Amino acid sequence: MSNTKSDTYEGFSAEERAAMKDHAKEQKAAARRGSKADKEAQAEQDLLAKIAEMDDSDRVMAERVHAVVTASAPQLTPKLWYGMPAYALDGKVVCFFQSAAKFKARYATLGFNDPANLDEGSMWATGFALAKVTPEVEERIAALVKQAVS
Repeated sequence: MSNTKSDTYEGFSAEERAAMKDHAKEQKAAARRGSKADKEAQAEQDLLAKIAEMDDSDRVMAERVHAVVTASAPQLTPKLWYGMPAYALDGKVVCFFQSAAKFKARYATLGFNDPANLDEGSMWATGFALAKVTPEVEERIAALVKQAVS
């Protein structure tokens, strides 16, 4: 067996380690907060602060995604999840926005987790690349989010 780059485990990337540290901080902060209303209000403030820190194109898309998700599914609770804006139902993350810069990707991602009701036969998409959030994209996001919580 040769010792090439493809067969040696090099551990988590710096971006993955940073995401895990973000998640640990989020969990500790949530545990320290008081009432459910206080937790939700602070969680949304944290999410908006994280969006404000993003690079221009990611920030603009994250702001639009946030507006569409919260308008389309007000029952979802905004929160941070691994340092990303996310939206939960009964504490479980349904969807999230991953900036392009998060993992040095060429596009941002709108992702959906298991609680999302997007099932369509034997195969369905759970992630969508976002290069730009146009009115048409906003309509598609709204439809996906409504379906996800149906």
